[in-house]
Amino acid sequence: MRKLDITELGRIDTELFKISNKLPVTVILDDVRSLYNVGSVFRTSDAFRVERIILCGITATPDNNPVEIHKTALGAEESVDWYYSDNCVNVVKDLNSNGYLTIAVEQVEGSAKLDEFVADTDKRYALVFGNEVKGVNQKVVDLCKMSLEIPQYGTKHSLNVSVSAGLVIWDFARQFKDIY
Repeated sequence: MRKLDITELGRIDTELFKISNKLPVTVILDDVRSLYNVGSVFRTSDAFRVERIILCGITATPDNNPVEIHKTALGAEESVDWYYSDNCVNVVKDLNSNGYLTIAVEQVEGSAKLDEFVADTDKRYALVFGNEVKGVNQKVVDLCKMSLEIPQYGTKHSLNVSVSAGLVIWDFARQFKDIY
């Protein structure tokens, strides 16, 4: 087997990305501290063409921290639409009123397991990922329509926020594969 050359991968450029079909998913990062986690989520969001990222609270933005975020985003901060809001509660309320199914990616009572979740391909989704230590704020969890939990079987019951985002976004992309 031979590794593919970069020119053989069929990647699209930023201009084509902007007009391409998007995964009907908005990713929300609330109070994510690490600039590298933010950059990594941008890169994953580019890979699966999410519609946008909303950065909330203390989460850094590419325009204020371009070098650190770019180290892991590798330019995805230019392709993926994003905006900043200081208040995640207001963002989730707005998305709820605009027909999104808002989902906290968090371990809560009654959460759906990611490996059992079947997305309705007629809906638009907003996935909320929280702080590296505290997770998704309880006020935000209370506003979300549901919660998804990534099943884990080891001694640690937490994953890095960018790893969690990668797993969940990939699962949505898998279920919406017909849009690509």
